Amino acid sequence: MSLPTRTFLLLALLTPGLGAQGVPDGPRYFISVDMEGIGGVGSPKMTASTGGKDYDTGRRLMTDEVNTVVEALFDGGAGSVVVNDSHGDHQNVLHTDLDPRAEYIQGAIKRRGMVAGLDETFDGAIFIGYHAKAGVPDGFLAHTGSGSVKGLWVDGVEVGEGGMNALFAASMGVPVLLASGDQVFAQEFTSLTGAPVVVTKVAIGSSAARLRSAADVLAELAEATRRALGAEAPALLDAAGPKVVRMRFASTTRPYVLEAIPGVRRVDGFTVEFGAESMAEAYEMIRLAYRFITW
Repeated sequence: MSLPTRTFLLLALLTPGLGAQGVPDGPRYFISVDMEGIGGVGSPKMTASTGGKDYDTGRRLMTDEVNTVVEALFDGGAGSVVVNDSHGDHQNVLHTDLDPRAEYIQGAIKRRGMVAGLDETFDGAIFIGYHAKAGVPDGFLAHTGSGSVKGLWVDGVEVGEGGMNALFAASMGVPVLLASGDQVFAQEFTSLTGAPVVVTKVAIGSSAARLRSAADVLAELAEATRRALGAEAPALLDAAGPKVVRMRFASTTRPYVLEAIPGVRRVDGFTVEFGAESMAEAYEMIRLAYRFITW
């Protein structure tokens, strides 16, 4: 064994929290953080980079919620935590203020978007600041992927971003331990996954909400995270095997363009359907359809 190798192994053994292979001891957790469901965010401007001071406040609230969950995870014995920024341009968290123990994934050009970085090495996932799916009447800023999507179905079940991401996590064998968002998202997500949800605010239609105090939301997030770590994980969704995906769009142009992709067929002017060998493959195609094809 060379001197550098012996030195590395010695340092790994002597460094608190690191195992013999230099890998952090303890469970690994993945956080996907969106913005519309953050407590204290009650207007569209607070979620948009063009929103000026309102957006700055939204970013601070978002960062505080992430840090609260990260701290609770490490207090509960986490070995590592990865935070994936999952809103808009995917560079919203004030990462220079992020708990230094967490790793941060930034940037929107990711084939797996909101679940980029999530794989079978994780022990649990947490979704922070999520919102309801497209088409629900009262969810705050409810949508699925983008405003171009009017509905998304996987194997005949309509899902939003939370459901789509939970299916991906399940395909990796990773349970979603906890989520947060408005009361409409909470009902939608718990009904689908059985996972607990912290209700951060009460949506009043699509563009207004009755807000809780930030301090109360942070306290509940911390406590809910602690409870989730001590509870039996929710059962995984059935995400094995090939998938059939149907997407309905706001215009006829995007389905027309998408049909040029082998395996995609138009069901009607607004709707396409395609098959995938796995949920991971389906996820990448879904994201391509709503994010990277912009007609």
